[in-house]
Amino acid sequence: TYELTLPRVQRLKAEALEKAIFEVLPGTVNTEAFGMNANGELFKMKAGAKTETTIYAGFDSNEKIVGYAIEASGQGYADIIRILYGYNPVEEVLIGFQVLESKETPGLGDKIEKEIHFLNNFKALDVSLSNNGKLENEVVSVKQGEKQNPWEIDGITGATISSRAIGNIIGTSTSELVPILYDHYKKNYQKLTESNE
Repeated sequence: TYELTLPRVQRLKAEALEKAIFEVLPGTVNTEAFGMNANGELFKMKAGAKTETTIYAGFDSNEKIVGYAIEASGQGYADIIRILYGYNPVEEVLIGFQVLESKETPGLGDKIEKEIHFLNNFKALDVSLSNNGKLENEVVSVKQGEKQNPWEIDGITGATISSRAIGNIIGTSTSELVPILYDHYKKNYQKLTESNE
């Protein structure tokens, strides 16, 4: 049964991922997949290739970069939570977020997928870089109602562990990947973006 259903399961996961990429990078009409080598450099992925870290660049109808969609995961309350978030290197903010896989408690921990005020954290979450090429401020979760800075994630009362887990996942992932992605953007797309404006 497992072997018979595996291709269908993989196809459905790929379709769900593609849909999520378009949601976390609003305005995207096509994408390009990149892998990351051991030196932290991005390379274009060939069809069927596998890599530990896959990043998707999204482009609008004018072939201008919208941003990067990044998969990340970490321990939640019940199990591993897999997420996808969108990063806009022009504005240096996160612009979208979606849970890809979660077994968090229905009615409590699953609020990370539904709670509007929580999802609004990811419409312009600050991940700007300092002069030394590292994040100016690490992304952190705070208790619901205590957000004061643009790099803080306003948590969810009643789903504290799950919302804090999202903060930890994004905090770790952005610290590692945003400097690499910003550098990739500057080398490959910044001139194109500026010439289209």
